[in-house]
Amino acid sequence: MANEINEPLTGRKREYHLYPLSTAELVQASSKLEEQRLLDQRLIYGFYPDIIKRPAQAKPSLMELSDTYLYKDLLTLQEIRKLVLLEKLVTALALQVGSEVVYHEVAQNIGADSKTAERYIQLLEKCFIIFQVSAYSRNLRNEIKKGKKIYFYDNGIRNAVIKNFYPLSLRQDTGSLRENFMMSERMKSNRYANRFVNNYFWRTHAQQEIDMAEETNGKIYATEFKWNLRTNTKLPKAFAEAYPNAIFKCVTPMNYIDFLTG
Repeated sequence: MANEINEPLTGRKREYHLYPLSTAELVQASSKLEEQRLLDQRLIYGFYPDIIKRPAQAKPSLMELSDTYLYKDLLTLQEIRKLVLLEKLVTALALQVGSEVVYHEVAQNIGADSKTAERYIQLLEKCFIIFQVSAYSRNLRNEIKKGKKIYFYDNGIRNAVIKNFYPLSLRQDTGSLRENFMMSERMKSNRYANRFVNNYFWRTHAQQEIDMAEETNGKIYATEFKWNLRTNTKLPKAFAEAYPNAIFKCVTPMNYIDFLTG
């Protein structure tokens, strides 16, 4: 609808972003313990209200939602005629969650040109289906400078796209689901708390990396997501030397709710 409004609204509007339900909202409605218990379910089926209210109907509801909104309504509103191409693109992005995305490589994989792939990605972002996170780079020569990662606003929609609702014990993409969950939930948390944050990931060509780097008020907050409590985690030496004032935090199954509700 925004594309069809010709009259400028400068100074006469306020934007509200209404996302799927958040971890913070569900904790308020139940408890931290309950949300921890339901974490695997959230990773697979996501946070849309109807899914939360009727978990027994989660699979058909998500398939219907992704089919009607993600494709049919989107095609109608934006006058996109290449449904097959759009489906291929969304599937390709869903399979690359947590990995760096290069537009021309995605375009080649789906049989499109780079400009078309980029336009469709921007459209999916405007429709709040996906969001992009850029690479953080300020000091090091070997930092990845132009990389992008793409995440889905909701895990359930992502899984509906690839038609995979298997339990975590049978999946090969559990790490990607957890990363998408943390990135999308932290984004909601920042928005609702009115924290104006620039979100990044950080990686060097030598494969040193940090899952999330947040820049706000002149400070850098580096965060690693570690689900294996037996793994020892510390800030990569290259990052610590390049950004000595960065504040480091490790998020685990024991403290992730505090991170998402604080």
